[in-house]
Amino acid sequence: MSKIAAAKTALFNPECRACPRLSGFLQEIRVQQPDYFARPVPPFGDAKAQLMIVGLAPGMHGANRTGRPFTGDHAGILLYETLHAFGFANHAGSSEANDGLKLKNCRITNAVKCLPPQNKPDVLEIRRCNSYLAAEIVARPPRAILALGTIAHQAVLLAIGLKSQQFPFAHHAIHDLPANKATPNGLRLYDSYHCSRYNTQTKRLTPEMFQKVFSDIRDFLS
Repeated sequence: MSKIAAAKTALFNPECRACPRLSGFLQEIRVQQPDYFARPVPPFGDAKAQLMIVGLAPGMHGANRTGRPFTGDHAGILLYETLHAFGFANHAGSSEANDGLKLKNCRITNAVKCLPPQNKPDVLEIRRCNSYLAAEIVARPPRAILALGTIAHQAVLLAIGLKSQQFPFAHHAIHDLPANKATPNGLRLYDSYHCSRYNTQTKRLTPEMFQKVFSDIRDFLS
């Protein structure tokens, strides 16, 4: 997407129904769970932040329930504890959207804004939703982006018009991305395994591994 096209796209559309499978799935959830948010989940945090964190998609009983990224599920525990430890959040909790949590110099979004069945968006859904990510990066350009997982990593590169083959995903990889129309000042992309329940319980991602990534990010931004 060009910088001009991204600038004309809304940063977020709470009424988006561009993906029939996802919108239909959310409609089913609203019937089954009337107290769940069950809509596209907006970005959260400091609008002028230097750090953007990109996840995969809302979790069924986390963001899809609460309406805030990584809030109320297992994945948010490690993320918000680490953000607090490194000065990016005012406290470590992430239970509900009204818990008083505020981010500092950081905002969180997802590659796909709606909950996908089995937490697996398809390629077309990722591409349709990418216009929102591209618009957000262009309108509020960060200095650094942390991609949580391969899909988030690829979505960031797609949003700014770069090929993923040139910047392969790996945990704790750091990519200095070249300036282009989407990011005229360039930016630094950090990669981490996703802080999902599976990854943390199997020790694929440990708190120490996650903290090392954030230590590098903090040093870069400061």
